[in-house]
Amino acid sequence: MDKNMEQKLIARAFEAQKRAYVPYSGFSVGAALLAKDGKVYLGCNIENATYTPTNCAERTAFFKAVSEGVTEFEAIAIVGGKKDASREEGKLCPPCGVCRQVMQEFCDAETFQVILAVSEENYRVFTLKELLPLGFGPEHLQ
Repeated sequence: MDKNMEQKLIARAFEAQKRAYVPYSGFSVGAALLAKDGKVYLGCNIENATYTPTNCAERTAFFKAVSEGVTEFEAIAIVGGKKDASREEGKLCPPCGVCRQVMQEFCDAETFQVILAVSEENYRVFTLKELLPLGFGPEHLQ
């Protein structure tokens, strides 16, 4: 994936982050998931007073796509931080273990790119395999 597309996905992730519902933690996350057909699905984290039903931005994006029949993906950009922090103060926001497992379900771990960004200029790109070595996927159940 070229740098221009990476930066566009990051910008879309920041757009999604603005919609996060985080009245308890104040930690907002946005994700932009690129499907193989070129469509981008946005997701934000959605908190709940009892915490357990909280849903991460990454899973929100995946579940939106899958609910529309899309199951093949190329990349995801993820941004996150405290609502009042500037981008310059930010740190990379890696996906939690549950989100990594959802990615494993639908993505080729060798080629799927996970873009973790502080800004459109400050980011790192990983493969899913780098973030989830020895991941358990559908192939293990065959």
